[in-house]
Amino acid sequence: MFFDPDKEPDNEAEDYFENTPEVEPVKKEPKQPEYKPDDPAYWEQEDSDWKHLWHGSKRRIWIWGGVCLVAVILVMAFWLRYFSPYVEDATQYGYVESIERRGNIFKTYEGVLIPYKELFDTTRVYRRDFMFTAADSKTATRLKEMMYAARPVRVTYKQYHAVVPWRGSSKIIITRVDSVSPDSILPPDFPTPPLPQ
Repeated sequence: MFFDPDKEPDNEAEDYFENTPEVEPVKKEPKQPEYKPDDPAYWEQEDSDWKHLWHGSKRRIWIWGGVCLVAVILVMAFWLRYFSPYVEDATQYGYVESIERRGNIFKTYEGVLIPYKELFDTTRVYRRDFMFTAADSKTATRLKEMMYAARPVRVTYKQYHAVVPWRGSSKIIITRVDSVSPDSILPPDFPTPPLPQ
């Protein structure tokens, strides 16, 4: 097909854009202004529930992180001092000098044990008695029996850093009491009383 300049233009010419859908122009939405927490409009906008918390966020994160770390350290220190024994399954040999139930609000069994090594050591000055708290009434009864029989005992105990009122007035808590044969613990020339029947 060639273009003929003498020929009148055809009004019925093909329209190549006739069947194409109309494209709507892209509308740009206006940018929303950013408000600060001081402005009342800040609280009315959407998605702003937590935004105010991130204002100066790095500093606040460090402060809260430091507070949480200090709280965790304090709780651990409190637990280690008052509730975690630093000596467990330790033993001591000796004679029960006294045991009694004491306390104003919390009644506990408190006693004194004379350590065998302190009693028969002639090279050093006697240093101290072994102050203890019985863990329960069964242990206290057994200690009292051995005290009345004047028999040596071997006690198993645990020791804490500090005292709490409901546990007793001593850092040492006796958990087990065993009788000991005087022949194995006492010197041969020491008179031994007869075993209780």
